[in-house]
Amino acid sequence: MIRIGVDLGGTKIEALALDQHGRELKRKRVATPKGDYQGTIKTIVELVTFLEEKTGEKGTVGIGIPGTLSPKTGLVKNANSTWLIGKPFNLDVMQALSREVRFANDANCLAVSEGMASQGNGDIIP
Repeated sequence: MIRIGVDLGGTKIEALALDQHGRELKRKRVATPKGDYQGTIKTIVELVTFLEEKTGEKGTVGIGIPGTLSPKTGLVKNANSTWLIGKPFNLDVMQALSREVRFANDANCLAVSEGMASQGNGDIIP
């Protein structure tokens, strides 16, 4: 099974498929449908579908979002993509993809990816 990561940004949405060893299989970037909540969900579904069709495998999905999900309400807060604020984005995306999806703040995702790229001595692998 592949792993699919989606980076939801204010200007672009980029999705990446990785194999079980973390090697890139396929990547695609498209413009973010600014101000369009349903269009954003549709675009994510299209990207995941594209990657699964190109790799011939179904994947687990993780999405980095510009904001966070409130643990109290489950709704998006503090997002610079303001059309997401106050929406149950995680539930709507999971329903659209018919599967569980993991969500995290995009800045936190960047920090984790930088840490994982480290060789353990503070140097980043080029």
